[in-house]
This record gives sequence, C-alpha cells and structure tokens, in this order.
Amino acid sequence: MERDISLENMNMVEVCRIAQENVKNRPQTTGRLAGKIGIVTGGAQGFGLGIAQEMVREGATVVLADLNEELAKQSATEIGARAVGMKVDVSDGASVERMIIETVYRFGGLDILVSNAGVLKAGTLEEMTQKDFEFVTKVNYTGFFLCAKYASQIMRAQYEADSTKWSDIIQINSKSGLEGSKANFAYAGGKFGGIGLVQSFALELAEWQIKVNAICPGNFYDGPLWSDPVNGLFVQYLNTGKVPGAKTLQDVKDHYLSKSPIKRGCYPEDVAKALFYCVEQEFETGQAIPVTGGQVMLS
Repeated sequence: MERDISLENMNMVEVCRIAQENVKNRPQTTGRLAGKIGIVTGGAQGFGLGIAQEMVREGATVVLADLNEELAKQSATEIGARAVGMKVDVSDGASVERMIIETVYRFGGLDILVSNAGVLKAGTLEEMTQKDFEFVTKVNYTGFFLCAKYASQIMRAQYEADSTKWSDIIQINSKSGLEGSKANFAYAGGKFGGIGLVQSFALELAEWQIKVNAICPGNFYDGPLWSDPVNGLFVQYLNTGKVPGAKTLQDVKDHYLSKSPIKRGCYPEDVAKALFYCVEQEFETGQAIPVTGGQVMLS
C-alpha cells in the first residue's frame, strides 16, 4: 500500500487512522478466516509456525513475529505470499508497538492477535534463580499484556469506524495454566496469571467487540519446546528428576504420553481448530479452552 508517511515516521495515532480508513478493505481470500489480517508472536517455529500455517490455509494474511527474525522470514517465505516475517521482542513495549505499527502500515489493519511467544525454565524452588524466574514471567506474562495493549488500540479504532467489526486477541496459554506443575512454577504461574489477564481484558474490551480468549494446549512433543536436544523439556525434566525413576529421555516421554486418555501429543492443527472457534463464535469471550486430549478436564 502507498503511504504518505514513511514507516520510520509512523506512530500509533497514524496507524489507527490507517486502520479506520481500511476497516472494510481486506484481502479477497476464501476460508474460515477469509480476509483476516493476523499476527502470531513466536511464529517462526513450533506451535506458532503451525498455527500460522493453518491460519494462512484458511484465508488469513499472517505476520510471523519472532525474536529470531531470520527464521521468521524464512518460515514466512516457505508458507507463501500471505505470510511475512518480522522481528519482535514481546517483553519490550517499544518492540511490540513497532510490530503493530509495521503490520498495520503494510496491510491496513489487524483482526487477530495470537499471543503465542513463550519460554520455559523448569526447576525447584531451591534451583530457580530470581533472574530465570523474572525472565520467564517477563516473556510469558508481561509479553501478553504488551501485545494486548497495543493490538487493542488498533482494534478499538476499527470498531469506531465500523460498529459491525469484530476482532480477536487470543493467548496461547497451556494446560499448566489450568493446574499446577511440579518444578515448573515459573511457567505455570505466568500461565495462571495469563488467564486472569484474559478474563480482565475480555471485560474491558467487549465494548468494542474485541473478544479475548485463551487456548490451553496439551504437550506438543514434536516441537522444540519439548524435543530440543539441549534445552528441551524432555532434557530439563530428566535432569531435574521431575519424573521419578526416569533414566532416559524416552522414559520421560512415555510418562507424559500415559497421562492423556488419547495417547498422543497435541498438534498445531488441534490448537488451530480452537482458534477458528474463537474467531467464528461471536458469543464467547474470557474463556480458557483446553485442548489436552483429556489430560486436563474442566470441573
């Protein structure tokens, strides 16, 4: 799109104006997310990449935003023309603001913000350092707040230009946001807090038809969070003795596979189906939707 102001000089006031002017100007695509413009943070790999792929397949134009800019751009190129890679540090407000500004500058608006970026450091109370605890919290909890803060400004502006407009902020939470996790309290605590943010944001933003929901996946064993040979959870949990009696990585994996009645891990396409529901259902906000294969059941 041609702009009369360069991206370098663009600010939130200007992109809100752009979003209002383009509220009904969306890509002509088909699918469950036809014409939607979305951002997936942590979109370069793992759940984020899989979710972005499914969103594009269903008609969305998607920004893969990630701290690893090179990998984000590479992944976007592999997805195709309706995906772009972009750098973001979700723990830094200025970086998140620039991500939103650049997205709206390039595409004219924002319909779906998927707050997926996250980190995990396992450890007992004795082992966990304050530095590591604050790092996990800053990315997983504060990062969601920052994404919602800046994305909602665009979404509010769009509603003010067109009162039929609906928008979505979706946090990819975790089953660890629904029940505690031994020797994994930094992650679980941030995810529990994330659901509190979801409910509170949902109450605040409903006035502008911005729905805010969380999706709580089970374990994606094939992704880097679990399977990375150096820092993955299988390695961390084996080293910290979280699984009693486990001697090998396979012992740890078998332990977790046994927890779900549907004995497999969660896949990105499972999460994407919950995301499509959140977007399509206009009578649902403030929810935490489990996608755990029955490992966690709501009471």
